[in-house]
Amino acid sequence: MVRPGPVVPMAEAERTVAELRAVTVTAEDHVRGLTGLGHGLPLSEGDVVDRDGWIDAAAEGIAALTDGALPTRSGRVGGVLAGSAGVQAGMVLAYLGSRVLGQYDPYGGDGGRLMMVAPNIVAAQRALDVPPGDFHLWVALHECTHRLQFSAVPWLAEYFRGQVQSFIAGLEDDATGLLSRLPEVVKAARGTPDPTASTGPLALVELMQSPAQRAAFDRLIALSTLLEGHADHVMDAVGPTVVPSVATIRQRFTARRRGGGLLDRVLRSLLGVDAKMKQYAVGAKFTAHVVDAVGMERFNRIWESPETLPLRAELGDPDAWLRRVA
Repeated sequence: MVRPGPVVPMAEAERTVAELRAVTVTAEDHVRGLTGLGHGLPLSEGDVVDRDGWIDAAAEGIAALTDGALPTRSGRVGGVLAGSAGVQAGMVLAYLGSRVLGQYDPYGGDGGRLMMVAPNIVAAQRALDVPPGDFHLWVALHECTHRLQFSAVPWLAEYFRGQVQSFIAGLEDDATGLLSRLPEVVKAARGTPDPTASTGPLALVELMQSPAQRAAFDRLIALSTLLEGHADHVMDAVGPTVVPSVATIRQRFTARRRGGGLLDRVLRSLLGVDAKMKQYAVGAKFTAHVVDAVGMERFNRIWESPETLPLRAELGDPDAWLRRVA
């Protein structure tokens, strides 16, 4: 189901792979200089993969995150359900496999794995019509920020894994109690909109959660929004001296995120990709507000412990986090 990548002559492909591998070191050096994180840690190149390689790595990452948390079903019904879930997961990975530009997997390889998806980066750069070198570095800045978030904050990977497993473990119990919570669901649906709330199918999922499940989900959303928004802020804040065409890239890339045909927009909504785009915007706005108010050094208090991470409500009200923590 994975679409073929762009046609690239062998010499250009080899040159692009070498550039993408090397640019991850350059990018992380810039990220360390801007954020003040990671000094003294080794600098290493990322891996360059194709679409199949990313899908393999993503499947392994999902397995690592959900290991021991998913309910085990036996018998013929269990096999049918597992097969159906596998097909659905395969469809999602096939769709994303032609769109993801890069990823840092804190559970991949030996202590984390940074990947640059070469065919997707080449296709996006061509579509945006921006300088290849600038675009390669710009993408690497985002992914290297993610790598630095996890490598410079030792407790973060296990905290994230714990939140994912806590959320998954409650899914079955919450499904059985849904009928008793229907009046609450209807009441919440009619309530005042939350600027940090999800939209589309994800919003419906949230409405059906129990209080305990919603608390776990809120912690996950808050953390992932912070991680994505912080990375988006850094990739643009490094500045035009490093990426001369950064303003053009951001403008065209944002327009590309909103674009696509009707089928593409429907799929993005169903798969939660549009919700992910909202996370980038909310998280980047939160990060920019706090950094402008107190500077990057005091912003970095956010990485001290789980208690200093922003609450989901604070993402839309950064001053509340400043009063509580910084």
